[in-house]
Amino acid sequence: MNKKKIINDPVYGFISIPTELVYDLIDHPYFQRLRYIKQLGMTHLVYPGALHTRFHHALGAMHLMGLAIETLCNKGADISPEEKEGLLIAILLHDVGHGPFSHALEHTIIEEISHEDISILLMNKLNEEFGGRLSLAISIFRGTYSKRFLHQLVSSQLDMDRLDYLNRDSFFTGVSEGVISSDRIIKMLVVKDDSVVIEEKGIYSIEKFLIARRLMYWQVYLHKTVIAAEQLLCKIFNRARELALKGMRFQLTPALSYFLDNEINKQEFIANPEHLKVFALLDDTDVMAAVKIWAGSKDWVLATLCHNFINRKLYHVDISSTAFEQKTVDELTEKAGKLYNISRYEASYFVFTDSIRNNAYNKGDGNIHILKKDNSIIDITLASDNSNLEALSKTVKKHILCYTKSLV
Repeated sequence: MNKKKIINDPVYGFISIPTELVYDLIDHPYFQRLRYIKQLGMTHLVYPGALHTRFHHALGAMHLMGLAIETLCNKGADISPEEKEGLLIAILLHDVGHGPFSHALEHTIIEEISHEDISILLMNKLNEEFGGRLSLAISIFRGTYSKRFLHQLVSSQLDMDRLDYLNRDSFFTGVSEGVISSDRIIKMLVVKDDSVVIEEKGIYSIEKFLIARRLMYWQVYLHKTVIAAEQLLCKIFNRARELALKGMRFQLTPALSYFLDNEINKQEFIANPEHLKVFALLDDTDVMAAVKIWAGSKDWVLATLCHNFINRKLYHVDISSTAFEQKTVDELTEKAGKLYNISRYEASYFVFTDSIRNNAYNKGDGNIHILKKDNSIIDITLASDNSNLEALSKTVKKHILCYTKSLV
């Protein structure tokens, strides 16, 4: 069978599948599942074109990794054929652990466990199936491989993951502020002292990358309507689990029922292989089918939340730099209780507070370094004459107040 396939990607054009092992991994059910998990969760309710999937993104990131490897090798970096394949596999599988609707339900279905943790577990399982041929890729992914710079290409402040999702998410949302020059950034990569750095002439492309990332967070990922939709989905799942743990049963897919009827923490999930096996069967379709079923629930709170979700009757969201006064929250909660004739506790599904964070550049967490003409290395925020970059390295925290629009 010919496994040297090409895939037509709307962002980059034709993407080649480089090796038979990579083809077999793409063909595996764990990876094929990503076709049914949206890259941007509920963002399509704001930007209708944002229906691309984790499958698209993983292939795009692999394509960029191939370009980065070629650039670095042309500049004298020591990357063996085995390491090249390891890098391609590591970036291909970096998001394989995502659950339904990506980040929207990340800590709701299973508490305290991240998609990175689940990705590692799935990669280890694949490594068993493929006779240890993923060991190098896993070592690179975890950052335990001897050549530190290889891990940076997979996971850092300037990795192939970020380069792909900014351009891809911009393309499908139509938000042009997120467009970056990934080709130029990759051409500026060079290895110095076992670290990936940027040639000085690429500094403005990096500035644009950081500013684009910040703008995409406020305009897309943390858009108030996206927040409203994802908060609503979480509240639906929380209410359904609350009812399930009290004995209420629903006609759901077996995989979703498994996680709805059981509260599983991180330690339990890691310790029991059955949890991982069932998780690998979950995707967006399980959740959407459940929401439609729950819309007919006898529980008024769950049914109302689901009807609101299906018909895009989302929360109103207020965003503030300071915490909302408890008095304001209490008044809205009391109003919801009277309007809907429900208890104060049940009203908390319709009025609540939370917080969001935007951090375009984490100084100290795999810094982006610039290689100057005198061969010295300096952090991007110090090398740049753009004073805004220093501000971008600070985490911006904002408080949100969500409540149903009928309470306005």
